[in-house]
Amino acid sequence: MARILFLAHRIPYPPNKGDKIRSWHELQHLAARHDVCLGAFVDDPEDWQHEAFLRGVCADVHLVPLEPRAAKLRSLRSLVSGEPLSLGYYRSADMQRWVDAKLGEGGQSVFLFSSPMAQYIGGIGEGTGRPERVVMDFVDIDSDKWAQYARTHRLPMSWVYGREARLLERYEREVARRADASLFVSEHEAELFRAIAPESAETVHALNNGVDHHYFSPDLALDNPFAGGPNLVFTGAMDYWANVEAVVWFAREVLPLIRERRAEACFTIVGGKPAPAVQALAEIGGVTVTGRVADVRPYIAHADAVVAPLRVARGVQNKVLEGMSMARPVVTTPQGAEGLSCLPGKELWVADGAAAFARACLDALDSPEREAIMTRARARVLGSYDWRGNLAGLESYLGLDPAASASTPEQARAS
Repeated sequence: MARILFLAHRIPYPPNKGDKIRSWHELQHLAARHDVCLGAFVDDPEDWQHEAFLRGVCADVHLVPLEPRAAKLRSLRSLVSGEPLSLGYYRSADMQRWVDAKLGEGGQSVFLFSSPMAQYIGGIGEGTGRPERVVMDFVDIDSDKWAQYARTHRLPMSWVYGREARLLERYEREVARRADASLFVSEHEAELFRAIAPESAETVHALNNGVDHHYFSPDLALDNPFAGGPNLVFTGAMDYWANVEAVVWFAREVLPLIRERRAEACFTIVGGKPAPAVQALAEIGGVTVTGRVADVRPYIAHADAVVAPLRVARGVQNKVLEGMSMARPVVTTPQGAEGLSCLPGKELWVADGAAAFARACLDALDSPEREAIMTRARARVLGSYDWRGNLAGLESYLGLDPAASASTPEQARAS
């Protein structure tokens, strides 16, 4: 039984956002076999109710409240210190004391989820309390996402985002240089980072995302939340800028083109904390904004098409994989499909620009190939995006032998 310190920038449960889906499956995999101590931030008050559950999964849990407004003010100090804003945003003396105490116990490895968490182990293993191994799951190249934001915003935010992109890339390279292994969500993302940080190329690896294909199954009997249709559905956190930009573009630029051919077509935006720009879309004919829902699966299961019109994106889009897992027609952009080992035109539709995206949506609704594409989409998920298979090598990056691991937390604690 190994001892692992797992540090995440956001509580990994419930798995209702892209980053939390990945961090939860990694945590669950490791905690089922090893003695895992979890340190994470809580930025949604509703997530505190899950602390007791996580204590049943992990050997120890330390959660620190993160109030977004205060964190933004704290991050502004980074403008003076010359470091990335992201580090100030996630800086906490409370978290640092807990991490120092854990590292002081010795004999454990560290798994970092999201690059700002690397600040808590300083020089990554230098001096006392050196971890056995340090694995950094970057997930995607966060600095590039900020660079995309800089290109799509005006001054002064374009300057702020450009600064963050430059400084964060420098920080990511330094973290990767010191870590024993750096993980990314796809081989495409890993290859891009190897080009940015050639000095760390040998320790950069792809650890593909997965889908809980039993949970997101087309065989489930779920009540239909819609009346009329056809229904085009988007799911995601609706306070996240890239998602906001995507649905605003789709509702204002793409949906009218679809409704020229299919006047009854509806667009449903499913996700918590809709930003004002998203709420305003409900005034457009055929657009519904649900806000937070107890279960997104009925909306996916009964969608005539799942749309992911992302124009700013990094990594792998779980919303695309979840739609495919439920054997629904999925339409996305080149950015939304980036990093996926899926075949455009065979397993999903990929289109760029409003007119092309509208045509792809109409094709997804009416194509005689529709059923075959849905079947192939589900098969792709089962073959390439199974969490169990994709996580099988996770422990090797920590220098552990998966075959020697206990199969349950109870067995691990008893060994």
